Amino acid sequence: MTDTVSTDDILGKLTEIFREIFDDDDLVLTMDSTADDIDKWDSLNHISIIIACEMRFKVKFQTAEIEGLKDVGELVDLIRSKQSQ
Repeated sequence: MTDTVSTDDILGKLTEIFREIFDDDDLVLTMDSTADDIDKWDSLNHISIIIACEMRFKVKFQTAEIEGLKDVGELVDLIRSKQSQ
């Protein structure tokens, strides 16, 4: 397995994913960003985000893991955890 990617690298890649899904090249993503902060972040787009993350980071999430996510920072931490397994 390759070296674990840094938090900043993951956040950068997540920003690319979010910009594509929400069709917003100016979207700024932070570790504290939540669905309340981003227009159009609904349940359907949430699924799109999760699928894109699984493909981009080559990880697989369990339903319970993604249901408990409160913000982007927790998603970053989950991705890092999965990549180190």
